[in-house]
Amino acid sequence: MITPVNSYSTNLISQTVLKAKEARQHNKSQPIRTSIFYINDFHGKSINLERTMTASNAFDNFKPSEPTDKLKFSSGDILLGEIEKVNKVAIAGENALHIMASAMGNHEYDMPKSIGKMIPDMKFKMLACNIDIPPQYPLYKKVEKSYIQEINGHKYGIIGTSPTDLISRLKYSKLFAQNEIHDISSTARDIQQEVDKLRNQGINKIILLSHLGYGYDRKIAESTEGIDVILGGHSHNLVLDIKEGENLLYNKKGEPVIITQAGRDGKYFGVLNLEFDENGIIKKVQNNVTSTRGFKRNAPLRYVFEKILGKPEVVGFVKSAPPPITNDLIDPNPHAQFIVDCMKEELDADIALLSAANVRGYFESGALDTRVLEDMSPFKNNLTITPYTEREIVDALKATAKSLVNLNNKPGILHTSGLKYNINKKGEISDLYFIDKEGKETKIDIENPREDKIYRTVINDYYAMGKDNLSMLNKIDWAEKIFDFDFTKCVKDHFKKDQTPVEIKDDGRIKIID
Repeated sequence: MITPVNSYSTNLISQTVLKAKEARQHNKSQPIRTSIFYINDFHGKSINLERTMTASNAFDNFKPSEPTDKLKFSSGDILLGEIEKVNKVAIAGENALHIMASAMGNHEYDMPKSIGKMIPDMKFKMLACNIDIPPQYPLYKKVEKSYIQEINGHKYGIIGTSPTDLISRLKYSKLFAQNEIHDISSTARDIQQEVDKLRNQGINKIILLSHLGYGYDRKIAESTEGIDVILGGHSHNLVLDIKEGENLLYNKKGEPVIITQAGRDGKYFGVLNLEFDENGIIKKVQNNVTSTRGFKRNAPLRYVFEKILGKPEVVGFVKSAPPPITNDLIDPNPHAQFIVDCMKEELDADIALLSAANVRGYFESGALDTRVLEDMSPFKNNLTITPYTEREIVDALKATAKSLVNLNNKPGILHTSGLKYNINKKGEISDLYFIDKEGKETKIDIENPREDKIYRTVINDYYAMGKDNLSMLNKIDWAEKIFDFDFTKCVKDHFKKDQTPVEIKDDGRIKIID
């Protein structure tokens, strides 16, 4: 019987080791104790990498009372976007953390032009067993399906996956044919094949670094055999503690499988403590997911990052700001509201739209410098002014509102400026209003939106290409203008014109109702 030991604490040191279990009468051999430091979906967030470095050092320096194998893994999307500096920082951060291996998330495929010259800098394994990378792509033969990690004479089989929805997530999706990334059924078979290969080599402790998302991780756990731990990513779930039926599941043979995931954007990291018996079956487990905000930024790593990114400059001041929201994909976000207002005002449009998935940080009271602002969205998607009909806008809002009920809350709601609306718990919109530059509100009939009414809309090029399956927004060829900057310039320009400290607060433009 597996024993979960639950705790949620900001004290990393006190939680990184399990007390020795009393000798079992049926098994006099010592259990194998394993402690895994894990991260996922940091999305190039350099400041949180600095904080995580401090936590990682504490993990490294702690001396357990019993011999313990220490492992460090990433479940992907530590990199982000096309900006070389951002990805150089992410790679330097993973190296500094001594990450042993990482799953290939969708954002690890973002930079087809520059990834080739960055590969030699990656001191960690890159894993994905469910993709056939074409020979012309620099990652060809650089990504492994699995490997064996040996610590203190104990061997662990490590497998990786990329997301099955990779094609819809990539800006440069034409790099891959549709059949080169396997669907979930084929992915399950791919994983089982790697498990079987490892077990045939005598490996009985197997860890899956998954970038499939929490829902698919559960399916994999229950439909395969031989996997002990799934360290997840992609869906940005914050999986706390150990709860049977939620993240303590059982495989086809009735053996325990642990699933965990530490949110997104480096706001959290995890330490998973395990005891395996001599047959590689988990007998005791403890999962500690900890906020990075409780750790100081590591000064040496900060110096390294600033050598890459340059010294930060203060661009403005924030008088007050609320704490970060709980669910970045579906909660109304006052931090995003300020950004999208800057987009509309600085580019003089009718409305502005910003995906919840595009906002990766938050404002804090005090000086706002360029490092913090750049961390708000390391994607660096260029802004456009694109004409959309009222129907196209309504269809986009309806589709993204379904994120409240969609698997993993994808793709996330649309934050708006010049519009306000409600979303119910079924993911349906209501009470949609257009707000003109004088503040006058005009109700939009969401059942019969006009096709002759056009709104000059600020939107980034990723969404103007209809990505995230939002085909109604695919009008990049209709764009009135495509700029060579992202939303951070709009925020900087706002402060150039007005240095008045801003108050970040929710004005109720998007409401989640019963």
